Amino acid sequence: MSDDDSAIAMDREAIDDLLGTGGVGVLALADADEPYAIPMSYGYDADERAVYLRFGYAEESEKRRFVSRSDGAALVVAVEGDDGWASVVVRGPLTEVPEAAIDGTVVESIRAVDIPYFTIYDEPARDLAYQLYRLDAEEVTGRREKPSIGIE
Repeated sequence: MSDDDSAIAMDREAIDDLLGTGGVGVLALADADEPYAIPMSYGYDADERAVYLRFGYAEESEKRRFVSRSDGAALVVAVEGDDGWASVVVRGPLTEVPEAAIDGTVVESIRAVDIPYFTIYDEPARDLAYQLYRLDAEEVTGRREKPSIGIE
């Protein structure tokens, strides 16, 4: 069975529903030909078509190096449920949101999303430096499992 037989493209509404207001996905970055992917919690603003990510940086952060050297980023969100699997890939530039730039519009966007707490660090959260980033969705694709037609 080919991929075309087992999966179908998702429309904008289905993609927005899957991304919801937030969750956990895998963020992929690269430094030249060296890939880097990490699980990240995110918030999604469907109106702005933007993903907000709150990065926690340890003292000698490999993530910080990749963020500073990547031209773009990709966030992959996958779910599996009673209706089968579905996944969305969001690609675009990742830009730092400086505290000074967090105006009323950004605050409203962030309030509309739900960034779950998720950590992969051994260090206590108080020992990390935090920075907010925005991934502007220049390209968004979604695929879901094609429903099976069968007799039960």
